[in-house]
Amino acid sequence: REQARLKASVVEEDTEEWQKDPSFAGLERVGGVDLSYIKGDDTNACASLVVLSYPALEVLYEDCRMVAVSAPYLAGFLAFREVPFLVEAVQRLQQEEPKLKPQVLLVDGNGLLHPRGFGVACHLGVLTDLPCIGVAKNLLYVDGLARDELHREQIRSLQQGGDSLPLTGASGGVLGMVLRSCSTSSKPLYVSVGHRVCLETATRLVRSCCRYRIPEPIRQVPSRGLGRG
Repeated sequence: REQARLKASVVEEDTEEWQKDPSFAGLERVGGVDLSYIKGDDTNACASLVVLSYPALEVLYEDCRMVAVSAPYLAGFLAFREVPFLVEAVQRLQQEEPKLKPQVLLVDGNGLLHPRGFGVACHLGVLTDLPCIGVAKNLLYVDGLARDELHREQIRSLQQGGDSLPLTGASGGVLGMVLRSCSTSSKPLYVSVGHRVCLETATRLVRSCCRYRIPEPIRQVPSRGLGRG
């Protein structure tokens, strides 16, 4: 019930002036968040937030706190286990360095591309009221989407960095975008709307933040060495 209540607040459209500009004029700070677990341990994790300048993508702020994750894992409800720690990281930033508050957050996870249409990027966006984008490395099996031969053929058709294709579910809705983020990696990313951003804007912004396969706001998160749980 709580998830359904929060889901009703998701805004799937651009709400900021910088989002409407082709070069994102007015965007100065992009954040990235992640919760990384110590290998072999699903209860101790590092909740991390990094803020980068835009478009230079230089680190302005970083926060990494070890946390004890006590909520059980339930498929489709991962956000209830992880998001509270990420919200705390955003709140600490707002208290300690309010001038560095990010104008958008890139989240290591999914947004609308989720079995219940409300992944961690949506959950975090609604609770912080910040524009959020889901950026995942693997495809979730949602609404008929699968890593089958058809999908592999789609990936092969993405020839250059910046090439993308919509991910259309069996019900006919576009759930996200598969993106070849850079020319040097053929492994795609799966971009989806989290909150207060449309899919086209989300995909363009993720691409603009990529020097390598993973966008810099997520790649620079200080916990990445721990390994994703």
